[in-house]
Amino acid sequence: MSTILVGFTPDEFGRAAVRHAAAEARHRGYRLLIVNGSKGDAYVDRRFAAPEVLAHVGDDLAGVEHEVRQVVVADVAEELLRIAGAEQVRLVVLGLRRRTPVGKLLMGSVAQRVILEAVCPVLAVKPDTEPV
Repeated sequence: MSTILVGFTPDEFGRAAVRHAAAEARHRGYRLLIVNGSKGDAYVDRRFAAPEVLAHVGDDLAGVEHEVRQVVVADVAEELLRIAGAEQVRLVVLGLRRRTPVGKLLMGSVAQRVILEAVCPVLAVKPDTEPV
């Protein structure tokens, strides 16, 4: 079965990514691989189990085959790209946040790197949008 990879953070951006990815998975009959990746900062905690992560997405996953992975890595973009290649992902979905040029310079941009380097299509979504 084909897979959609979701780069997830437990906030409005991650929820938007899951909502859009789930709609696409339902439409195409794909499964979701939801990756909550972090460098060990505030967005992930190894003590959290999948149910706590899924509590952030509500009913968006109803009827969709899915798996949740939580990873703490040095480079989140690199890990998402690695997983996309290893799992032969058909689509990557990311929540997109607006950042200043200085913010991008100091902290980089996971979304920007994944968009530029992924070998499959990438869907970047905003929290205030609805799936079509």
